[in-house]
Amino acid sequence: MDLNQVTLVAHDYERSVAFYRLLGLRLIVDAPPRYARFECGNGATFSIHVEPGRPPASGIVYFETEDLDARAAALEAAGLAFLSAPRDQSWLWREARLLDPAGNEICLYHAGPNRRFPPWRVEGS
Repeated sequence: MDLNQVTLVAHDYERSVAFYRLLGLRLIVDAPPRYARFECGNGATFSIHVEPGRPPASGIVYFETEDLDARAAALEAAGLAFLSAPRDQSWLWREARLLDPAGNEICLYHAGPNRRFPPWRVEGS
């Protein structure tokens, strides 16, 4: 089974589209004022659906990037505020966290091979 798409609630269509485009996602469906779909570099898709009054998701969406530190610096220079700057984690990833315009938590990270093949991977999987 493959993950196809993740959809998050949005409150402000234009701000949310601008945010995800700034992160580097490619807009492939533009259906204002309620829905937009983006394509990630690996072909997976991500979308927003405007639902005023609905709270943000309680989960965290992770977007991997090879150049985390440079990407985070560029996003900060463009005006985005980070909850946490890029830092190494005990699970062998480097992460930075921020909120999208609706308050959904977004993690930008780099894990390389450790994403799929951490030293503690269950054998035979």
